[in-house]
Amino acid sequence: MVDAPKRDAAAVAGLDRKAGRVSPVRRNAGRGELTEVAHPVRQRAMDNMSFMAEEMTMKVLNRTARLVRTAAVVVLGAGAWLIAPGAGAQSYPNKPIRVIVPFPAGGNADVVVRLVTTQMSQKLGQTMVVDNKPGASTIIGTEMLAKAAADGYTLGMITDSLAINPMLFSKLPYDSEKDFEMISQLVAVPLVLLAHPSLNVKTVPELVALAKARQGGLNYASIGDGSAHHILMEWFNALAGIRMSHIPYKGVAPALNDLVGGQVDLMFSGTATLEQYTRTGKLVALGVTSSRREASFPDMPTIAEQNLPRFEVTNLGFALGAPATTPREIIVRLNQEIAAALAVPALRGRLESLGTVATPSSLADARTIIARAISQWARIIKESGVKLNPA
Repeated sequence: MVDAPKRDAAAVAGLDRKAGRVSPVRRNAGRGELTEVAHPVRQRAMDNMSFMAEEMTMKVLNRTARLVRTAAVVVLGAGAWLIAPGAGAQSYPNKPIRVIVPFPAGGNADVVVRLVTTQMSQKLGQTMVVDNKPGASTIIGTEMLAKAAADGYTLGMITDSLAINPMLFSKLPYDSEKDFEMISQLVAVPLVLLAHPSLNVKTVPELVALAKARQGGLNYASIGDGSAHHILMEWFNALAGIRMSHIPYKGVAPALNDLVGGQVDLMFSGTATLEQYTRTGKLVALGVTSSRREASFPDMPTIAEQNLPRFEVTNLGFALGAPATTPREIIVRLNQEIAAALAVPALRGRLESLGTVATPSSLADARTIIARAISQWARIIKESGVKLNPA
């Protein structure tokens, strides 16, 4: 007879053979129990599975380590970026700053910029050097600003010409809305309609009546084709239903000299001329272009309140800008320094003597100045009928 342990071992072996494998068994000496003995093929398979599992685990761990290292670099880089603006703002400026003025030296715009930047230099600790680049309706200087390095060391004067030129020139070497970062407005420049006393008119209605009677016999001066002075006078003609001949000059000084001398009849000019010429009887001020009367000359009416209600102009005046993409922290710093400079009473008084009004703007307002100016001048130019269209 076959004893029980041997029968059990044979049964187990038979089951293994049916499953397509052989599982040798051995008796557990001392207790009569059966213990499976690992088959060599099966053992190798198990070893391979174990090796593959370990290899996969190592790959996961290595990948995780790489991700952790990458994340650390990103975090450190982000930290450095966050620190860099503050550090840059504290070290700026460490050399002189160039300020491009697209007008000749000695004019009102030039003088205003020099006064403001001189005051700013005291706190910045660096000289701000004015670089006059006049010509081509301010296009030459404005192009230089647009193409300068956006590092805060080249700034430029911005005027209404930046908004006017896109409406008059078919091609420009810059984009007025995209290529500049506005820092702040410096001053507003209200304009006054001036007449030679020989016309014997003291109000806008009297001028309109005279112009209609003379049927195009009057003329006016401007500081150049396409200038704000030129466009405003043509707009005035269109709204009043009159016609006057245009005589362009290269700047305010020669135009004003001929107006005082009687070679031309009319022109728009800044309020600085009032003190020198109107109070001495050499010229007659007919009205201001702004929407309300000027505090310095409360008795002088606006043009709008003299039967031309639509004739209201908000001049961009003189502003300071930088190339687009100039670091934000530098723009913020310069905006703050402009506000501080224009708060100095002595500087404000000097600017008022030039017929301008200190008007520092917040960063939020500064960024909308050009858009508002373009919208306004597009409407005025369309209504005025002025067309230059040079290539």
